[in-house]
Amino acid sequence: MKARIKWVENVMFIGESGSGHAVIMDGAPEAGGRNLGVRPMEMLLIGLGGCTAFDVVHILRKGRQEVRDCEVLLEAERAESDPKVFTRIHVHFVVKGKGLAEAAVERAIRLSAEKYCSASAMLGKTATITHDYQIVESD
Repeated sequence: MKARIKWVENVMFIGESGSGHAVIMDGAPEAGGRNLGVRPMEMLLIGLGGCTAFDVVHILRKGRQEVRDCEVLLEAERAESDPKVFTRIHVHFVVKGKGLAEAAVERAIRLSAEKYCSASAMLGKTATITHDYQIVESD
């Protein structure tokens, strides 16, 4: 896996992935930015959410659960002094589907958190990561 980061101006950078996608990273105006892109630490949190959402949907579908939607809401706290690592992350899943088995949803979240999600494994070295979920019946 490769990535390339290119400085644009002030505190704005463009990140390019090895798969050919790009994202703008920028700082807040008080930090010299124009607020035109996501902050790097926000990208880490988004990466965690994407990684675990991918796992949960994949595990549920593989288990023949009729999952129709999955939303992951994350809240994080960071250390007050440098390096300002994440110290606490809460991951809330809203899983929608038809007749979803609660045990299957719990299992999918647990497997992602404990076995499959690389982002969880890395961020879990500095942060306490907690999870909860809501199942919404959907046609």
